[in-house]
Amino acid sequence: MPDTDKLMTIREMRDTYDVTPRTLRFYEAKELLSPLRDGQKRLFTRRDRGRLKLILRGKRFGFSLEEIRQLLELYHVGDQQQTQLARTFAIAQERLADMVRQRDELTLAIKDLGDQINGVAQTLAAMAEGKDAAE
Repeated sequence: MPDTDKLMTIREMRDTYDVTPRTLRFYEAKELLSPLRDGQKRLFTRRDRGRLKLILRGKRFGFSLEEIRQLLELYHVGDQQQTQLARTFAIAQERLADMVRQRDELTLAIKDLGDQINGVAQTLAAMAEGKDAAE
């Protein structure tokens, strides 16, 4: 069982969460992560690891970095995360509706393109038959 209070280096974070050092530095610059410093070395705490998991999940679902920042800041409101969960729920509902719309648009575009390809294939076949008949 991993030590949850263990500090992790950039390399350990990279290997554990499949992110680049550049990504970690970017999130630090955006003040989404705040690792401890030991000289030039960055040491990530349990809190940083939890925040990174939430950042990565939010990005996967299409949340903006600003939305993720706002959600992370709501953690400390002091209402047992009710505000954070309610806001996450609202953003997630909006994101799901957007994804469903995008899927529906993509499904229609796929059907339309398939129809166009079939029409061109039929035209080419008819042209080939006409060419063979003329020869």
